Amino acid sequence: MTNHASPRELLVGLIGAGIQRSASPRMHMEEARALGFPLRYELLDLDRIPGGPSALARVLEECEARGFSGVNVTFPCKQHVIPLLHSLSPEAAALNAVNTIVFADGRRVGYNTDSSGFAESFRRAMAGCAMDRVVLVGAGGAGAAVGYAALSLGTQRLDVHDTDLVRAESLAARLGDAWKHARVRTAYDLRAALQDATGVVHATPTGMAKLPGLPVPADLVRPPLWVAEVVYVPLATELVALARARGCRTLDGGGMAVFQAARAFELFTARTPDSERMLRRFDSELRLVANA
Repeated sequence: MTNHASPRELLVGLIGAGIQRSASPRMHMEEARALGFPLRYELLDLDRIPGGPSALARVLEECEARGFSGVNVTFPCKQHVIPLLHSLSPEAAALNAVNTIVFADGRRVGYNTDSSGFAESFRRAMAGCAMDRVVLVGAGGAGAAVGYAALSLGTQRLDVHDTDLVRAESLAARLGDAWKHARVRTAYDLRAALQDATGVVHATPTGMAKLPGLPVPADLVRPPLWVAEVVYVPLATELVALARARGCRTLDGGGMAVFQAARAFELFTARTPDSERMLRRFDSELRLVANA
């Protein structure tokens, strides 16, 4: 009789603050189950770890010591983690933002799957939206990814706003260098930038379950402005709910969450996930969790 060893359980996780309602564990574990191998996905919540965000280096070391294949990283780690890595993929380097880290051969390699995830979600749900002038609110790691994606989707003018003016200026310069065909500038006055914008992409933590609020002036959220959101817990952030109530086309953060996860899954496991199955599962099951 031949003994067949059970496949080794892959161990991956998510590092971030306030992530208890993340859909990532179920997305990754259920897709692995569908493909026939064991995978465990852990939440490494910096809000529950002594030291908080300052413990990031220690958490990475512990993940490596425990044999993790890799980790996702989210707010507030997407840029702070970069000095702790050995190398970056070309896209992560261009964006100066990482959301996926693969551990292999004693090295930590950073990737960014947010940009392609947002672009795929936008293409599917927002076809036909005018891309003439888009305002990007948030110049952190998520903002860099979705700003890059917006330009790849045909945005002609991108105004970058952040309460941290230096960060906004830095991202505007970096995106302008990468996309010579478009006008990319810093938006110092958010109200003025939104006055004649065709769309707004929101990429700050405002609207998350633990950080409720509206990131833009309410009176400027009106058709024909379209609104795209990266937050997905809850899916109906205050911004998305207001925009829908006023008749704007909207994109919640669910699609981006699924498509960035599908690419991260492939990087962690070297197996190709069924992104359509992952999207169907999110729509049927996980949206309820995100909206709880």
